[in-house]
Amino acid sequence: MTTAENVIAPNDVFRSVRLALRMSQDEFAKALRKAGEELGEPNDASKRLVQRWEAGISRTPRPLYARALERVTGRPLEALGFTLPVPQARVHSDGAGGHDMDAGTTGAVEGAGSPHTAAQPIAEDYSGVWLSRYEFYSSSRDETYECKHHVVIVQHGSRLTAQSLPGASTNPNSPLTLDLSVDRNVVTGTWTEETAPDGYYNGARYFGAIQMLVEPTGRRMAGKWVGFGKDFDINTGPWELRLLDRSTAKATLETYSRIPE
Repeated sequence: MTTAENVIAPNDVFRSVRLALRMSQDEFAKALRKAGEELGEPNDASKRLVQRWEAGISRTPRPLYARALERVTGRPLEALGFTLPVPQARVHSDGAGGHDMDAGTTGAVEGAGSPHTAAQPIAEDYSGVWLSRYEFYSSSRDETYECKHHVVIVQHGSRLTAQSLPGASTNPNSPLTLDLSVDRNVVTGTWTEETAPDGYYNGARYFGAIQMLVEPTGRRMAGKWVGFGKDFDINTGPWELRLLDRSTAKATLETYSRIPE
């Protein structure tokens, strides 16, 4: 009998990051090979390997792939939906001369440490490009600011993963990530934003919780965020997502890789 622990869940975090970079699976594999050469660790990354990662078949990349992944995406392995390597795990061929650890060979990899669980199907599909808009009050400047991002949402069952598109923020170089779950018309989850290194907040990393209600049209979500401020006080404010395009094709993502109006 199949249990939740044995169900392979797609790595939507990794897929959404790839889409946000506007790379096809083949282009991403080429970028990994180039990164390996630059790091002095040549690898045989292939489109099929990228597909295995996204499908969740393989959840623990070998160290040389992990370093290439972090170089290409600019994110740590854990922020890409992967798990850290487990000693003495078996390996298999990726079909193109490379090897990658198979999460299915050991319960330690697919166990409670993984954030992915079997998702339940729901009627609405929220995948696509959305306009994210939130407001926050800056006590040091005594003013309220509005921040906008174009984000791409990838959905698997009840889980939604959103990543901001490059160059698509009113705050330059401030990537935004949302990890959400939807239950009927209620969306709940977490948010993380890396502020610009040369900006007012000097590259600080902020994160918190968010809850929104989905309008009957399914084209808008609105609610509030909560998180800590510069002086580690707890703040809150409005947040909304508006659907712009249901496509996640590369051409569509390129269209929205610009500062929101």
